Amino acid sequence: MGYAAADAPGGRETDAERFAAVVEALTGKKPRIRRRSDGTIELKCDRDHLDGFVRFAELAEAIVRWLAETGR
Repeated sequence: MGYAAADAPGGRETDAERFAAVVEALTGKKPRIRRRSDGTIELKCDRDHLDGFVRFAELAEAIVRWLAETGR
């Protein structure tokens, strides 16, 4: 679960939309956005999102190996 920041450029609503767009770009699925009565905006990811993020964990490991092998 993530929360939108009130002090972000454009405010909470814009921050939530940016965060949701990044999650959707990475996983192919937009997270649920919940607006609470106290003004808090929650973004909720489910199993499909986590499965999408796992692909990037594997990529990160490959990048670390490549950097070590090339001495960078």
